[in-house]
Amino acid sequence: MMRGGANGVLISIIEREVGSPSGPTVTDFVTRSAVSALPVSPSTAADIQRDALKRIDRSRINLDEIAPYTLCMLIASLTAVALAIMIHPVDDAQVLAPPTAPLDSRIAKEKVTEQDLPQMPTAIVQPLPAVHRIAPSAAAVPCSEKTYADARLAIDLALTRLRATQDVSGGWMVKKAAAGTDQQQPSMAASTAVSAIALKAFAQAGATPSSDAAAAKAATLIRQRVRGGDGFFNPDPNGGLGNYVASAVVSGLAAVDDASDRPLIEEAINWLTKTQWDQSEGVSARMDWFGGSGYGKWGRPDLSNTQMMLDALHDAQVSADDPAVQRALVFLTRTQNLPATNAVPWVEAGSKDGGFVYTPANGGESFASDAAGEGRYGEKMPAGQPRSLRSYGSMTYAGFKSLLYAGLTKDDPRVQAAFNWIRRHWTFNENPGLGQQGYFYFIHAMSRALLASGQDQVIDGKGTSHAWRDELVATLIARQRSDGSWVNEASRWEEGDADLCTAYCVLALEEAIKSTKAAP
Repeated sequence: MMRGGANGVLISIIEREVGSPSGPTVTDFVTRSAVSALPVSPSTAADIQRDALKRIDRSRINLDEIAPYTLCMLIASLTAVALAIMIHPVDDAQVLAPPTAPLDSRIAKEKVTEQDLPQMPTAIVQPLPAVHRIAPSAAAVPCSEKTYADARLAIDLALTRLRATQDVSGGWMVKKAAAGTDQQQPSMAASTAVSAIALKAFAQAGATPSSDAAAAKAATLIRQRVRGGDGFFNPDPNGGLGNYVASAVVSGLAAVDDASDRPLIEEAINWLTKTQWDQSEGVSARMDWFGGSGYGKWGRPDLSNTQMMLDALHDAQVSADDPAVQRALVFLTRTQNLPATNAVPWVEAGSKDGGFVYTPANGGESFASDAAGEGRYGEKMPAGQPRSLRSYGSMTYAGFKSLLYAGLTKDDPRVQAAFNWIRRHWTFNENPGLGQQGYFYFIHAMSRALLASGQDQVIDGKGTSHAWRDELVATLIARQRSDGSWVNEASRWEEGDADLCTAYCVLALEEAIKSTKAAP
């Protein structure tokens, strides 16, 4: 599923040479891949081999228990990490090329703002590959034994609850339509996304369709629902939640790791990248829509949909140097309250705090600004104050994580500014800037972001060190209801639905107990 760059070369080698018991050993494969993929000397290849195998050892991965294709994906990603210093990003000329079509009629040009082209990275670092299973023991996780045991128990209780609430069709939230932000027509396809999110929660805990009846029913439903009448991938035929559904389906099926799903995942990835706003819709790289994703190309793009798309690409092991990922980086940069890399009026007039807003499109929006009484578009600022937009928690964690998935190094000013915002607004008690609104969405984004950061301890703005895994697990257990579920009394964004909130929380707990180190 990896496309482009060194990963693309590596995967072609893997699929040609690995997949049968008589194939090459892991050691042989890593060395041969390194030599074949890039013009490196045998000694450099040996260094790459040692680095990749060390990464496997640190993760305590039992190679005998991994499906052959997953092993292929893993080795390709690990080798690519070792090769990261040699991987050059996609040519700027390709990512920032002029439009190839007239401006799409759905875009009101008079609302679009334009700015100078952003500085693209001179080098990217491939993020560590997505891990789709929780650790088998606390020894492989930088948290206490109690935290690991508590998380496992909470996950088990939650999955039991989800089994009990699963519809006979195999899905969740199946009788309820939902609408994206500003959409007038709710869509029944929302249940496909929620079902895929729940499927991922089951699969990461080891309850895959091959071993668990609930997961099997969910996977069957999802595979059927995303096929249009013509047999092609169509995540939401009658509504505007296509990006949301497609992203959730890719992440869910990637976690299942069934080789028979590979064609469907590839089809979904192609759909996601084709529905990204870019040159093919006449969108110039100077426009504030460029590189973003929205609700299936309904209306303007936003960071929530864009980060879901990037989550899906990451989970499917798409390379960070893929053009779609690098186009998204342009959109991410323009969503950040950071004048050094995003010198637009609403940023220059605001806090310049390094956090993220909901979207820069059509001049920008922030739900935190709305919550503060300043208007979602900053149109209600006090008299005499220039228009600005407020950063908030869920979007800042989404932005921070997405910058890392796009291959930025940890010393990039955008990454540093976002992480400093996180340190200054450290909390598990609320979604900073929105209170309890979108809290469980926030917790899910936060857990993925912190795992992607590689940080085991986070030092907040007051100098206090936090073991985030211990704190996240304790917080969620305190909020878990006796039946194993979670629900938000602030019901905005469908968080009044216990099944959706429960799936979010299981995923967050699973991020906290994924393997990151070798067991003794």
